[in-house]
Amino acid sequence: MQNIKIERKQMSKIRMNTELRNKLFNKIKNVFENEDTQEREAFLQARESVDHHYKYASELAKLVVERSYPKEDVSVLRTFKKKYGSPCDVVAKDKCFYFSHSEDKDEDGDIKETKSHFDFGLFGNLNGSEYSSDDGKKFAVAYYREELKAKDCNPDIFAQQDANKDNPHKTKHVEECMNALGYSSSNYGTDDTNGIGMTKDFNAPYYLDVIGTSYCRSRAIACTKDEYTEFEHWRIAKANLVSKHQTWIDSIMKQCDQLKIGLKAYRYLSEGIELATELGIQVDEAELIRTNSTGLTIYNPSNLASMIKGMKNKHQSREAKILARKQYEESLN
Repeated sequence: MQNIKIERKQMSKIRMNTELRNKLFNKIKNVFENEDTQEREAFLQARESVDHHYKYASELAKLVVERSYPKEDVSVLRTFKKKYGSPCDVVAKDKCFYFSHSEDKDEDGDIKETKSHFDFGLFGNLNGSEYSSDDGKKFAVAYYREELKAKDCNPDIFAQQDANKDNPHKTKHVEECMNALGYSSSNYGTDDTNGIGMTKDFNAPYYLDVIGTSYCRSRAIACTKDEYTEFEHWRIAKANLVSKHQTWIDSIMKQCDQLKIGLKAYRYLSEGIELATELGIQVDEAELIRTNSTGLTIYNPSNLASMIKGMKNKHQSREAKILARKQYEESLN
């Protein structure tokens, strides 16, 4: 009990500095990110919904594509390619398709075609464009959030910088995430070199055989209106994951903004520890100070004296040096 009182008295003397503020901030922020809040649960549910929609939509896409390009025809054309070479090289694998239906009518009563681009790749656009964009990247980092965190990347960078234009900080973290995912803008969209690592693994199940060497927009694949609607639901589920990720990170950032203001205003470490306690967060004060570069050494006279004595070039036997070091380390505990 006496030791606890001494430690608390020492704590009250320790002034806040940038290092301590950052350590406290990161510990508390980590708790914010792992709390079972409504926003976090909505994000996790949205990701589960994506998996469900991907499974159903990809199976449906296989059915629709093979209806237009029967496997028998694909097999025959591959045989011709093997026999005649490049003139018959008209079969390719793709993971993005223009699906269309003609079951709607315009205001004049004429049948109209409704079509859109659906990309099953990790970075596929969420609005029907055939070109990749930040929307696809936002989906990718949200979907693989934990994996990216484990690689010391910041998968929340798009959400954190949502209101900001491109800047060096944002660019740095986005590039780190893209590299970790295996994305490359120079090869994205090609068949065999469509990314590496997580990107390649994600995309692999969604490639289907199509006939024709032209771009996908020139070969709209017919489907029914109901099938088209299901493809739209799948794409909406992807966009919903991005939205729920943004909402969750917004809620964390609002808390962190207030946290920064408070920690900046505090003069002593004890105030920061009290804040954490009031938030229901247990912080190991002794560990926080021990890992600090100056805190305990400066404000604990015994430890400071030991450190200074150890700096003196006094003749000591090897046994005396070992004993002094042992005593010093025990004093830290």
